[in-house]
Amino acid sequence: MRNLLPLISSHPGGRSALTCRYRCGDACLHETPNTSDNAYVGDVIAGAASRRALLRAGAVVTVAAATGAVAVERAPRASAAAGGAAAEHKAAAKSKAARGLRFAPVAPNTEDTVVVADGHDQNVVIRWGDPILRGAPAFDPDRQSAKAQAGQFGYNNDYMAVLDVPGERDHQLLVVNHEYTDEVLMFSGYDPENPTREQAEIGWAAHGLSVVVTAEERGLGRLTALSRHRLNRRITATTPFEVTGPAAGSELLRTSADPTGKRILGTLNNCGGGITPWGTVLSGEENFNQYFANGGSVTDPVTAARLKRYGITGAASERKWERFDDRFDAAKEPNETNRFGWVIEIDPFDPEATPRKLTALGRFKHEAAEPRLTTDGRPVLYMGDDEKFDYFYKFVSAKRMMKGNSRIAREHNRTLLDEGTLYVAKFTGDSPSAEIDGSGKLPKDDEFDGAGEWIPLACGDRSFVEGMTAEEVYVFTRIAADKAGATKMDRPEDVEPSPRTGRVYIALTNNTDRGKEGKAPADEANPRNGNKHGQILELTERWNNAGSTRFNWRLFLVCGDPEDPSTYFGGFPKDQVSPISCPDNITFDAYGNLWISTDGNALGNHDGLFGVATAGSRRGEVKQFLTVPNGAETCGPIVQDRRVLVAVQHPGELDGASVEKPASTWPDGPGKLTRPSVISVWRRDGDDIGA
Repeated sequence: MRNLLPLISSHPGGRSALTCRYRCGDACLHETPNTSDNAYVGDVIAGAASRRALLRAGAVVTVAAATGAVAVERAPRASAAAGGAAAEHKAAAKSKAARGLRFAPVAPNTEDTVVVADGHDQNVVIRWGDPILRGAPAFDPDRQSAKAQAGQFGYNNDYMAVLDVPGERDHQLLVVNHEYTDEVLMFSGYDPENPTREQAEIGWAAHGLSVVVTAEERGLGRLTALSRHRLNRRITATTPFEVTGPAAGSELLRTSADPTGKRILGTLNNCGGGITPWGTVLSGEENFNQYFANGGSVTDPVTAARLKRYGITGAASERKWERFDDRFDAAKEPNETNRFGWVIEIDPFDPEATPRKLTALGRFKHEAAEPRLTTDGRPVLYMGDDEKFDYFYKFVSAKRMMKGNSRIAREHNRTLLDEGTLYVAKFTGDSPSAEIDGSGKLPKDDEFDGAGEWIPLACGDRSFVEGMTAEEVYVFTRIAADKAGATKMDRPEDVEPSPRTGRVYIALTNNTDRGKEGKAPADEANPRNGNKHGQILELTERWNNAGSTRFNWRLFLVCGDPEDPSTYFGGFPKDQVSPISCPDNITFDAYGNLWISTDGNALGNHDGLFGVATAGSRRGEVKQFLTVPNGAETCGPIVQDRRVLVAVQHPGELDGASVEKPASTWPDGPGKLTRPSVISVWRRDGDDIGA
């Protein structure tokens, strides 16, 4: 038996301290913003035995999301079938891998490069600073300016979306988020205590999103970014946004610069996202709190409490932007903080269209916003709030989507995310709490599972939360969810509904505070104390209708070293899987396999991209497809038939690193500045990935 992999980390959760400093403002070192006394999963178990009979007896109706076709799949009986399932998995381990995952897995490593599965090639599609707009200069780190950066590819690429360009064969439109900036890795001689105005303005321009057309090399997966294409666009921290939905114009959103509460400059800390069925792109504003200073100086107790619930405390901010623009000073403009933390929507095919902030979807640290349709054609968005002990949400539109691309259809669909009901999730385990001891040991039924309900928070101008107006619910959604009794979770990050089965997969990245004194103990959905490695939860809506207010759930993966008894891989033999830690962004391939990118590998190896079968006899088989360089995170995966795209975020982001002392030489080699980049990977023989 091999030894457990070493646990190497300079910071809780496996990240470097430098990552935590610039990415989330050292959130894990501050007091957890959620101090509510909501019941935890393990505390709300009641009537487990009677519920178990009901849960196990029912069939799950599976609705294919794209076609509306219906199939019936009976939920597995965990305890009764455990022996048979184990035998089936062992037999499967000797057969071929699931289609889409037929490649030799990459071994865990710490190489300062992108290591891909044997038989595959790769290229860098676009790097930070590459020009994409007309008139933008070539990247020159010694002569960088805010004007140049505003026309160049932004920093720290995260979520990615790809759409075909109508009428342009072999061209695809790539939409990329730029989550945050690492000033110490961007500017030679950077003084964090005394940044210059130019450095601040370059940082503003490096945030936001990039829209860039790419050309593919026919027969291969190689992509090349096309600079100066008519559809190319930059959205930054100073781009005007329209505020839409029920909180637009609210007094809570009004500032001295915008007394209407309907026009906001910029977007910050864009993390995950989604593509709507009508072709727009969504992006979530996540750790926006770190950009605002002097929250601790606010004297009004109500305002101070609201700021604290969103992690806006203390004095100076890390980047000191408040020195150059009062809107980043919470003591001077407390409402400016309320103008971030939203889901935004852009039309990638109209560079002149004003992007929008969608208030009906609530305000919190949005990791992502992934859509699905109800059985009657209304769009639903699933959303995670990426903070320890925070919540999982969904929004159900009041109106049906209109098909087609006519002017009437476009105008109608533009309103779909402004009217509807915002919900938060309450999870209930179905095993006795005594069987959940914090070690990760499976309960007697051999599965972490249970049921749940969606608690309504607001719909239009109607609030369902006592003591709060609808506008307050939308602007202070975390506080509303506290009052509603939502279930505290372990950092709900990306979420993805399966296009084949409709099941919803939620990446719960980690929570090292689980089980600490004064903190929530382990429960059935979060079964390990000191959780360094995270888990993935699989949620099935009642009748598999996304508009339902009830659901069932089970843990699909409990991540970590397979030799660790606390891990679980869908029941698949643990000696046949790749070690995986800290799941973050997720996506699906054409075969229904879930692909997982990791953030902060707490096993001592570099982050990577993994594929895992979600159905059949090989369900739970995890295979590593690639790893990323020193200090980097794997982001925004897109898995196409013949190509895999990955955003390599913050390479070289290790403690003590700087421009003068680089911790990585990727992607351009020694003597060159380390640059976040998007890569494309394809099979050398031109065949489909994993076929």
